[in-house]
Amino acid sequence: MTIRLTGRSLLLLGTCFIASPLTAQDGNALDLGTLRIDTAAAQNVLGNDEITEEEIENRAPATMGDVFKGESTVTASGGAAIAQKIFVNGIEESLLSVTIDGARQNKSAFHHSGNILFDPALLKSVEVSEGIAPADAGPNALAGGLAYTTKDARDFLTAGQRFGGLASLGSSSNENGFRRSLTLFGQEGGFEWLLSGTRHTSDEYTDGDGAVVPGTEADLSAYVLKLAYTTQGGKRLSFSASQTEDTGLRAAQAGPGGILFIRPDFAGVVGRPSTFVEAMSRRTSYTVTYTDEAPQGWFAPTVQFSYNEQELDASGVWGLNTSLSGVAKNEWQLRNGTLTAGVDFFHETAEGEGRGTGAYGSNGKEKLNSVGLFAQARQDLTNSISVSYGGRVDRQEFTAADGTTFDDTGVSVNGAVDMRLTDTLSLNAGVASSWGGYELGEAALINFGTPWTYAGFTSSRSQTARIGLRYDTGRWSASGALFRSEIKDLNAVLPSGGDRGALSDLSSQGFDGSLTYTGDRGYARLNYTYADVELDDAAIGTTAYYYGRPMGHIFGLEAGYDLSKEMRIGGTAQIALKNTDGGLDLPGYTVLNAYVSYRPAQLSGMEFRMAVDNLLDETYASRSSDGVGLGNVVALNEPGRTISLTASMRF
Repeated sequence: MTIRLTGRSLLLLGTCFIASPLTAQDGNALDLGTLRIDTAAAQNVLGNDEITEEEIENRAPATMGDVFKGESTVTASGGAAIAQKIFVNGIEESLLSVTIDGARQNKSAFHHSGNILFDPALLKSVEVSEGIAPADAGPNALAGGLAYTTKDARDFLTAGQRFGGLASLGSSSNENGFRRSLTLFGQEGGFEWLLSGTRHTSDEYTDGDGAVVPGTEADLSAYVLKLAYTTQGGKRLSFSASQTEDTGLRAAQAGPGGILFIRPDFAGVVGRPSTFVEAMSRRTSYTVTYTDEAPQGWFAPTVQFSYNEQELDASGVWGLNTSLSGVAKNEWQLRNGTLTAGVDFFHETAEGEGRGTGAYGSNGKEKLNSVGLFAQARQDLTNSISVSYGGRVDRQEFTAADGTTFDDTGVSVNGAVDMRLTDTLSLNAGVASSWGGYELGEAALINFGTPWTYAGFTSSRSQTARIGLRYDTGRWSASGALFRSEIKDLNAVLPSGGDRGALSDLSSQGFDGSLTYTGDRGYARLNYTYADVELDDAAIGTTAYYYGRPMGHIFGLEAGYDLSKEMRIGGTAQIALKNTDGGLDLPGYTVLNAYVSYRPAQLSGMEFRMAVDNLLDETYASRSSDGVGLGNVVALNEPGRTISLTASMRF
């Protein structure tokens, strides 16, 4: 067992337990107002952005890539749902803490597929932490976190409403797409329920040159059940179950052992003829949560247990990742802020099998257990200075596919300060040292071709820092920050020659900024990010699976304007400049999207929407897609101009 701490880390950790006295001794809650460290503007400079419910409604996402339209720090790869990956400043989401409604998610089982299969039909908001994740965000947050929140029945119901529903039908021109969803919800007394289903089908889409991009047909099904009971005193117990599945014909090529492997992230592999086979990716999740929404005095608990699994059938191999996790925490009211502290755990597995012969008819399983203690304080020290600081201690035990066991304990600390310099200008800075523990290997390829070995297998750690300024006059706001995230001793998740103990270092550094104008009837926002991503001190490649992708300069734009109470127009754009970092040669592109939304006053609850994506019919591959610029890969182009029509009715 090893614990690695710097003097600064010990100092920051110690401050977690030095806070103002509790003020709820008499059983009366204290109204603290709004902590400036928790304001959206302060968090944006720290890299903790929120994609709000209004922004999601404006983007009307049909895929996870649509959720991040107009963003520059968060990008998505393309293709069918089975292939889409999310990156934050060029770092893949498998190195972030990813939660859905607070429940921890494991990664996928195969490197040519996305990590978290998720349909955005019920998505309410997304919290993005770029590098500096608070201690109460969970373990293994090496490069930050993504926290998805979905809608409950009460998010749809109006005061006094007992039953309702939302139906939606949409079609798109490029790929003959057809998306339909139905959500029913209701409440009676303190009991509420929600049942939702979504089906999305299409043909293969064409790129800007009119060429068919093979293996990109949509065949997605998503189902959600939510139940909850809230007492008059605010005690709330909720249960949710969901299943999301993507199937369909995907491009596959022969690989090791002569068996077929799906590669839905590629349009093709040079020199290897493609065969189209049925593939499947499925995520299943169950979550139980108890919380007190109207706490009295010092006791404001949240307790959650969750189980989820992600299964992938890649034709020649099969893999399954499971995660059983839980958290118990309490939020204490301090004289000038809050302190959240608790314990969390997870038990995760990765298992798979090869469907070849001999060494390619492999099977194996890895296990990872973790228990953590954490505390995070958020306080206003003065009228001009606010702070957030915390720490966590995690203990992990790893069981290798050959039965070898490893164990280690690590400490993570973080600290941030928001300092008001003038009435309109503030300085914001933060640092974090995060212990990453161990990582499960790729489930589908455990022992594939050769037995995996674990010499040199160890735990990882990241160091992250951000510093920036923000300016806000009400209508106009601007912010900019320098950032650096460095992760040391990452074990090989997809090992070469079965060497799981091979170590790599990953870093992302650069600048991100934003300029926003908010008017009475509309808004406009320009985002800019430059991220220099390196793996082992060299420019990262476009197939650095489980690590990241080369980003360079990315611009994101978003605007919306209300022509009337019934009609809104708007659009988004992403501009990627040519990237030649470290000898790369990645072409630039400009993608514009526009929409008009109409809600007729005479048809209450009805909305009609027309959107034109890739308005200029650009032929391009997303900067974060796999294999861009490689001579042996035919990169997966994004859809060309696509006109979509959607009608939705709330009743």
